[in-house]
Amino acid sequence: MQTGSVGAANASISSSNTASTKKTVLSSDFETFLKMLTTQMQNQDPLNPLDTTEYATQLATFSSVEQQVLTNDLLKELTGVIGGNQFHELAGWIGKQALSDAPVFYGGAPIVLRPEYASGADSARLVVRDSGGSEVQTLTLDMSDPVIAWVGVDDLGDPLPSGVYSFQIESLSGSGVIGRSDAQVYNPIIEVRQQNGEVMLTLSDGSEIRASDVTALRSGLA
Repeated sequence: MQTGSVGAANASISSSNTASTKKTVLSSDFETFLKMLTTQMQNQDPLNPLDTTEYATQLATFSSVEQQVLTNDLLKELTGVIGGNQFHELAGWIGKQALSDAPVFYGGAPIVLRPEYASGADSARLVVRDSGGSEVQTLTLDMSDPVIAWVGVDDLGDPLPSGVYSFQIESLSGSGVIGRSDAQVYNPIIEVRQQNGEVMLTLSDGSEIRASDVTALRSGLA
């Protein structure tokens, strides 16, 4: 705690010193400008004095430059603050679970799905495939459950190997398949980054989706 406080204090002092230095430089430059302008007035040709409009123009020009420098410094400071806050907010995504139709890494904890069924379906099943695309399991679904949990065990009750799995919903009418769709799965977010002004989320299987494509978000706790 003390180390953090000292670091924060040093950062604050450093920022203050930097701002103070900039103001000192600007003040010094303005004083130098006034001295040069005064010397110019004192040594001008009395028979051909400089137009007072020219003095006013020089003062206005220097003042404009001075204000522009201060404005640019302020914008840089504001950009830094905004950027820091934004990344702080983005960090809050990490560890959450985003609802998407991407494959998901299974490491022993149940995987939660939100199945959607084709119109006219009277039954449905869940098809589970491994990272190589091979079918490892087919389960009958209760269509009255809006959310289901895949626990990752085979038909004998033995746990399946850890790895990346994908899920597909098959909608049936009678004995015929009338629709297939990738299942919406709650997938852990392991990384957040910005790309071309857009927030990108890296999921547990290494795939990447846009944050704008996420339709639901939940705590990372199982």
